[in-house]
Amino acid sequence: MGVGVKVERLNAFYGKTQALFDINLVVQANHATALIGPSGCGKSTFIRCLNRMHETIPDARVEGTVHIGDLSVYNGTSATQLRRRVGMVFQKPNPFPTMSIFDNVAAGLKLNGFTNRKQLNEIVEKSLRNSALWDEVKDLLHKKSGASLSGGQQQRLCIARALAVQPEVLLMDEPCSALDPISTGKIEELIFQLKEQYTIVIVTHNMQQAARVAEFTGFFLLGKMIEFDKTEKVFTNPSDKRTEDYVTGRFG
Repeated sequence: MGVGVKVERLNAFYGKTQALFDINLVVQANHATALIGPSGCGKSTFIRCLNRMHETIPDARVEGTVHIGDLSVYNGTSATQLRRRVGMVFQKPNPFPTMSIFDNVAAGLKLNGFTNRKQLNEIVEKSLRNSALWDEVKDLLHKKSGASLSGGQQQRLCIARALAVQPEVLLMDEPCSALDPISTGKIEELIFQLKEQYTIVIVTHNMQQAARVAEFTGFFLLGKMIEFDKTEKVFTNPSDKRTEDYVTGRFG
């Protein structure tokens, strides 16, 4: 079984500007949870707080508690230790352009001092299979760079890179926004398969995507989480008028 995420009274700041207000949320293990809301409402800031990327910005800070399973994110855990357990996939595919496909996937492992070649080969293959890319690249692993792949393939390569360090939680910040519909479909299929092994949190502007891939959905507005419930309820019978206005397209 995977691990869940528990967030209590989370506030986030950029200097004096508050970006998140008192967020409380429990993300179920081995499910996909979608975060929706208009641009600038705090969704990306929220997931960056889950793996401590928020604090890499000058003057940014966080208050509150976050637990990944039994690990307290903001109490004595190093960022490196945390990021082994929490993978991240960004909006734009960001493979390392000068590295081969193989080295892209193995990068995190090597960074953590992993040197066993046989195991490295096995983990790279498994990660590429888990990201539905193996059959397309297995003959090119050392011949082609990560940057030579198509956009959709690059994003699946980045997912493979995140999976290689064997995280428990996978954060995805609008992973399909730069992709065509066919590549988007492949990533969505992948999310379905991955949630058997991982806990997934996905930020998306595409409400149909949230409805397709996530069992739970949170609606953010102006740095607050207005509503969190089963996806079907959020889209068909929301508790808050603001959620209803957003999902029916009246604003946002």
